[in-house]
Amino acid sequence: MKNESVTAAAVLGWGIVIAGCMLGISFFDRTTYPLVFVACTALAGIAYIRTFWLLRRSIRGSNWMLVLCLALAAAWRVPLLFQPPTLSTDVYRYVWDGRIQRLGYSPYVVVPSDNKYRQLHTTETLLMNHRGEPTPYPAAAELFFRVVATVNESARAMKSAIFLGDVALAAILLSWLAASDRNLWWVLAYAWNPLVTIEGAGNGHVDLLGALCLVVTAASLVRGRCTLAGVSFVLAVGVKFLPVTLVPLLWRRARLRDAAVGVGVLVALYIPFLRQGRLPLGSLGDYLAKWRVNAPVYSVLEWVFPSPRLVVVPLVLGLVVALWARRQFPIDSPEAWAWPAAATLLFAPTIYPWYLLWVSPFLFLPRTLPLAIWTVSSLAFYWPLPVWATMVVEYGPVVGVAGWMLAQSARVPRAATEAPESISG
Repeated sequence: MKNESVTAAAVLGWGIVIAGCMLGISFFDRTTYPLVFVACTALAGIAYIRTFWLLRRSIRGSNWMLVLCLALAAAWRVPLLFQPPTLSTDVYRYVWDGRIQRLGYSPYVVVPSDNKYRQLHTTETLLMNHRGEPTPYPAAAELFFRVVATVNESARAMKSAIFLGDVALAAILLSWLAASDRNLWWVLAYAWNPLVTIEGAGNGHVDLLGALCLVVTAASLVRGRCTLAGVSFVLAVGVKFLPVTLVPLLWRRARLRDAAVGVGVLVALYIPFLRQGRLPLGSLGDYLAKWRVNAPVYSVLEWVFPSPRLVVVPLVLGLVVALWARRQFPIDSPEAWAWPAAATLLFAPTIYPWYLLWVSPFLFLPRTLPLAIWTVSSLAFYWPLPVWATMVVEYGPVVGVAGWMLAQSARVPRAATEAPESISG
């Protein structure tokens, strides 16, 4: 097979298309111009997948061209960074949680809609959703909210902090790619992902901070820095509980001492919130019991097996896939981290687009193409479509491409076994 290549200018051209789409999203409000939003997200998704396809080849271009491509990605984030979020109001909850911690209250106890806390609100915090519930976020996320609120109590400050995490994540990915002797241009599979831009700089979702901790975990394990890997992993779990299914990837790779340090850090994060020795979970139980959004697999399972215990299915499945990935892939393979997280999400009772930020850093291999497609097709969640049509647009391309890739992989071994027979005949 010959070594195919493509010029950096060809890659940059698709980046310019994505930049134009991101600018369109920034300056045309989705509610006022819904078709503009649909067109921009669809075209950006197509340009991104085309770029992903080109990254399979070697890129003819200097490192300065790569720097230019990364600078372009940073530039198209800036307008969204300075705009208020229009697709989600979660960032206002972050501001609220950080603010009331500074005032001496626990976000796991205080209900924002309670009249006795009315005076604690700001103009922005009144915009949060689900004000009738205390926070569902784990302790590491709450620490982040408090630190940012100490600097500035605003959505823009939260989004700016997330943006810095976005930049740090891209830098760590570059270091990981260099250390593993991979094509550095694969960093664009993360930096140019429209989902990352929209849910990071645009909506300021804390999931991106968790993804950063997870990438630090993977990169640290590759380099044998097991203590750092253990601490960063528990911080990722402390942002959201999703990556707990990746524990098998650390088993016997991190030392017992490293695991103890990590658990100690997690316990220390929760100590300030303990009340009468009970673990503070806020509204997490209600979230798992009641919220059902954009989750076709879980909805079918719940219809066939109506039981509250069904919420353990994503956890168990994620652990099983992680055990399989541990045997199937080396620790420095992005697939080892991507597939278990994706399997957990696919079977989850709620699948918001920003949940896929946890997968987005691990898309620097051609075999992760179905997951790359899912990250951009998930933006159909924001399109003005009936629920069934949203499901078709989001999951149809993923299933189609995954099926095509499985058929291709099955054809290769079959051809190899049939070749000797044709020769002997």
